[in-house]
Amino acid sequence: MGILREIFIWWDGNTWGTRLTLWNQGRFVGKDEFGNRYYEQKKGVAPGDKPRRWVTYTDLAEASKVPAGWYGWLHHTVDEAPSDESYQPRPWQKPHLANMTGTPEAYRPPGSILAGGHRAKTTGDYKPWRPE
Repeated sequence: MGILREIFIWWDGNTWGTRLTLWNQGRFVGKDEFGNRYYEQKKGVAPGDKPRRWVTYTDLAEASKVPAGWYGWLHHTVDEAPSDESYQPRPWQKPHLANMTGTPEAYRPPGSILAGGHRAKTTGDYKPWRPE
């Protein structure tokens, strides 16, 4: 199943077409802590006079799995890739967390039906609108 999976299932990693494109047009730039690999166009420029940059994911292709430093590099916000030795995250940058929406680990605010809680009673200053 491994070879057929690589040929036909693009969302589960690299297909043969992706590998061929990487070999022919891509230059490996670095790897993040999640195993995602980042590439830049070897020669020429894309529209906007900048080389194309792209990522290949280790598992499912989920854009929220790209850390902040690499996101900035992918979108040409910064020129220096986070894999370079001189890169230091800014003090305000938090560690990356994947988007958990739609999973059992998703945030459930207090009072949410899915959290099993009860909504707090309203205070006395609340007056509902009633049509006359």
